[in-house]
Amino acid sequence: MKVKICGMKFPKNILEIGALQPDYIGFIFYPKSKRFVGENFSQKSIEKLPKTIKKVGVFVNESIENILKIQKQFSFDTIQLHGDESVEICSILQQNGIEVIKVFSVDNYFDFEITKPFESVCELFLFDTKTEKYGGSGKAFDWKILEKYNLEKPFFLSGGLGLNNLKKIKQINHPQLIGLDFNSQLEDENYKKITEEVNELIQKIRTK
Repeated sequence: MKVKICGMKFPKNILEIGALQPDYIGFIFYPKSKRFVGENFSQKSIEKLPKTIKKVGVFVNESIENILKIQKQFSFDTIQLHGDESVEICSILQQNGIEVIKVFSVDNYFDFEITKPFESVCELFLFDTKTEKYGGSGKAFDWKILEKYNLEKPFFLSGGLGLNNLKKIKQINHPQLIGLDFNSQLEDENYKKITEEVNELIQKIRTK
């Protein structure tokens, strides 16, 4: 099971979490997010991360020109699209050799058929809890609905994941679930990730 730690913004904290070797680390380029990397975010903030970690730029309804510009500036391995981005935008990114994660906001009435057009232009899907605003809620959706997902595209699960519900998460038995996306449940009040908790989480996930 792959581990993605998202919403990283503080240089020292980025290196602390990087030392724990998650598979992915995400950086949010959405100014309305509390975890927006900020105007002073630079290549220096991430250049010392281990090469084994995939660096993810997270965007919400950003123009393809800006996405490509920022991707090139920071050498992101992966782009995560968290808004209403089109199949065309995903395709352009893919044609540029960029791994694409498309996020879908899930509630009890979600129709997985809407993911089908994106299957050929994304490497991964990410299923997060539906909210009124863009971005995470820190709350989980009813994971039973994942039983209705029958495409072959692998996906990450997100939304309120943390140490408190890790046992339940491990009980999810879906052949396409390949990764877990963590954010707010592992933070202090200043949006910094708590190193000890992230370490404990990674160890528990990687220990059978």
